[in-house]
Amino acid sequence: MAERGSSDAQIAALSRDFDAIVDANALVAVDDEHDPEGSSTAFERAHVAAMLARTREHLTELDSALERLERGEYGRCAGCGEPIPAERLEARPAAATCVRCAAGRAR
Repeated sequence: MAERGSSDAQIAALSRDFDAIVDANALVAVDDEHDPEGSSTAFERAHVAAMLARTREHLTELDSALERLERGEYGRCAGCGEPIPAERLEARPAAATCVRCAAGRAR
């Protein structure tokens, strides 16, 4: 699955970015509270960490989709059991629920 390879590459790049931010801050005595650059550095670190966490979560979702495919369950909604429309699977290949069930979970 090409999307999985893309996610792996994104995780590697984000991990390098995060490590670079941490390494750069280790060289300087950063006091986020008083240093005018500290808040932007802390934000940047948190932002990259959040993107990294989301990409890892997406990779887990892709792996789950591959497992459903192997079991012959891919394309069926985990909530209601109905087929997930092809358009949704094209937009979100890892989708485990139809739009109706996904909207019900978001409430």
